[in-house]
Amino acid sequence: MVNETHGFSAPRWRLTRWLATTSQRVPDDVRAALIAQLFGTLPIFLGGMVNTMAIAVLVVIWHPSPLLIAWCCLEITVSLSRLAVMIHALRAVRRGGRTFTDLTILLAVAWGFTTGLGAGLILMTGDWPTAIVVCISAAGMTGGMCFRYVGAPRLATAVIAGALLPATVGALLSGNTILLISAVQAPALLLAMSMAAFQLHRMLVATMMAERENLQRTRVDALTGLANRAGLIREFETRLAAGAPEGKPFALLYLDLDGFKAINDTHGHLIGDRILAVVAERMRTVLAPGDMAGRLGGDEFVILAAAGGDTEALALGRDALAAISAPYLLADGHTARIGVSIGIAIATQDGRDWDTLMARADTALYVAKARGKAAVALASEVDGNAQTLWEAMRRAGSDPRDQRLADAG
Repeated sequence: MVNETHGFSAPRWRLTRWLATTSQRVPDDVRAALIAQLFGTLPIFLGGMVNTMAIAVLVVIWHPSPLLIAWCCLEITVSLSRLAVMIHALRAVRRGGRTFTDLTILLAVAWGFTTGLGAGLILMTGDWPTAIVVCISAAGMTGGMCFRYVGAPRLATAVIAGALLPATVGALLSGNTILLISAVQAPALLLAMSMAAFQLHRMLVATMMAERENLQRTRVDALTGLANRAGLIREFETRLAAGAPEGKPFALLYLDLDGFKAINDTHGHLIGDRILAVVAERMRTVLAPGDMAGRLGGDEFVILAAAGGDTEALALGRDALAAISAPYLLADGHTARIGVSIGIAIATQDGRDWDTLMARADTALYVAKARGKAAVALASEVDGNAQTLWEAMRRAGSDPRDQRLADAG
């Protein structure tokens, strides 16, 4: 239910902001999902629009009075305006533009009023069969709007009130004594439906928050709090899509700790886990705005850097190397040291998908290992044929793959 890609704009006017929100505090992504619900879906909207416009036209055919004709024109104008705003919003979301959310909210209130106005006017004519048809339609549509705007209960209340007020006035002016009871029914109905809207809203937010937490668990490494592999891949794909079609570059830094196995062997896995958590904290200190760090598993980490140039990526890699290589204070007062080797690949220079870019960064990581560890290497520095590179390193007396197995822990 929570979708981080929602592109519907938040309302900007004071009144519409108040109508679209409650005092309940929610994260930005949940609030964005609630705003998106204001627009609903086009097929359902079209069904409701056709119903209200058809009812209005039929009423005018049966009662072609100037007042009802004016109401019919108003109903059609509001309905078509809402349709135009919705179509614009759907197109704007696809191209990353701004949506007319404020206008959407105001038109929803206007639609509630015109729906109730038609019911009130037809009640005043005394044509009870037609009034029954119109009132049933108005009640159904207004009830549907209540559920549609459950993400914004104040707006739901405003739509219901806008429909009930003119309908109740029409009932009181109809001359039918029994309809005087609507003076009591309407406020009671408004109160009950408003309370229901707020209760459903709280349930909806609670559900969305639970889904958000579950989603985060699937994307976050429990030990370090960094993104896990799934979270990294999702972020990678998001950045790649955001850079299309011009292919805006960003860097992928592949980090592998040096000497971490010795920590586990000497001090135990509990101390090793604590050091991994500290490594994650140190990585966070070197990240720039827009950067993201994650843990693939074991002692392997990845940084997605917003800066896509070789110079900026190398500088970030060296900062991460210095931070991670600093001594680690252990509980017994002793210190431990580990290093880190880093391979860097640039999207889209070195690849346009996760597997390719990781393979290129991995090749650069082997080069960093072969340089004696605690080094940074760029994928652009080495041949893309990793097997040729490994054979050359073997002949030089060093197999970085064996070394990485020795460092694992």
